[in-house]
Amino acid sequence: QSHSMVDEAFILNESVTDALGRIKPDIVVKGKEHEFRQNAELEALKLYGGRLLFSSGETLFSSLDLIRKEFKEFDPQSIRLPIEYLERHRIDKGRLKGLLERFTRLKVCVIGDLIVDEYITCEPLGMSQEDPTVVVMPLDTTRFIGGAGIVAAHAAGLGASVQFISVTGSDVSRVFAQERLEEAGVEAHLLMDESRPTTLKQRFRSKGKSLLRVSHLHQGAISSELQSQLLERLEQVLERLDLLVFADFNYGCLPQGLVDQLVTMARDRGILLVADSQSSSQVGDISRFKGMDLITPTEHEARISTRKREDGLVVLAEQLRQQASAKNILLKLGEEGLLIHAGNGNSGDWLTDRVSALNSAPKDVAGAGDSLLIAGAMTLAAGGTIWDAASWGSLAAAVQVGRVGNTPLHREELLREIA
Repeated sequence: QSHSMVDEAFILNESVTDALGRIKPDIVVKGKEHEFRQNAELEALKLYGGRLLFSSGETLFSSLDLIRKEFKEFDPQSIRLPIEYLERHRIDKGRLKGLLERFTRLKVCVIGDLIVDEYITCEPLGMSQEDPTVVVMPLDTTRFIGGAGIVAAHAAGLGASVQFISVTGSDVSRVFAQERLEEAGVEAHLLMDESRPTTLKQRFRSKGKSLLRVSHLHQGAISSELQSQLLERLEQVLERLDLLVFADFNYGCLPQGLVDQLVTMARDRGILLVADSQSSSQVGDISRFKGMDLITPTEHEARISTRKREDGLVVLAEQLRQQASAKNILLKLGEEGLLIHAGNGNSGDWLTDRVSALNSAPKDVAGAGDSLLIAGAMTLAAGGTIWDAASWGSLAAAVQVGRVGNTPLHREELLREIA
């Protein structure tokens, strides 16, 4: 009974036919070797309409249980808090808990490109004899909210009241996203553009590794009409916001002219501004988001924006801070962790520091940056310092990479990490 799909295991002390007549299962499964033998079960099953199936018990089907478990399991034992860092900045657990409590009072708006992530788990069948390609058989498909959508869902899961504004196509991915955002407690305003699909990213995976990625998207800027609608929608919620987050994946939702107008509107109202602009298979520029309270680029994204290929990390971060007129930078270094660069401070303060990656056994690094972005931003909005923001951001990222797929964070998960 170690298999999670088994509800009951027992030993028969009566004939098989009597047991079937009493239990009346819909399906009886026997080994493939019994298919051409006498099967006493057939007569008993015919009496009430049951079915007899024969199966060889191939491992690829029984492994589906393990695949689904992979998307749910999370091992908190792999996370280690940076004690020396906390002591250096006089941060204790009580302070972190207090900031997390204040998340529930925040009113947040996330604007950016909505993405639906689809994980297709496959069984490799072998190499094709016709051309040098791997042949796979899909076993299971799991969908998640991604892009700016998961940033909004994280914010709601961490306790904030969340508005989300984005642009989608008119398709099933839009319907899926709308349902998942509603389940996550996000008030979503999805403007429809029938000329583009809702961005869908497929990952074909086997044995915990990605074999191939396929993206269904349109990268052109949204129309001026949609930009006006987006601006109007933000104006409706702006007065009651504490935090505005730009989650830019460079698929056309945030043209520069629109960004400039949004930033001006928010800054005039004293709203905290945070931005992230992804450059992966697409190319972005984080420095186009001027005057942010926090930006969270990767080292690669920082070097693209500054065109500095050889400068050290501290020099790179300062160059980017000046170029973007940003107050603070959390520079993401992948498995090396995080560089914190604060642009101002009193004599004796640490203006630059480092946090190592907190999860020593990541399962899926997709979504780590989204978790860091929103947890760090909400910490600042709750009155924390950049050092507090790096602590909660790093913890959130560590929790997120400990599981497969982009699922919304929850306050209880983060509380467990500092218990």
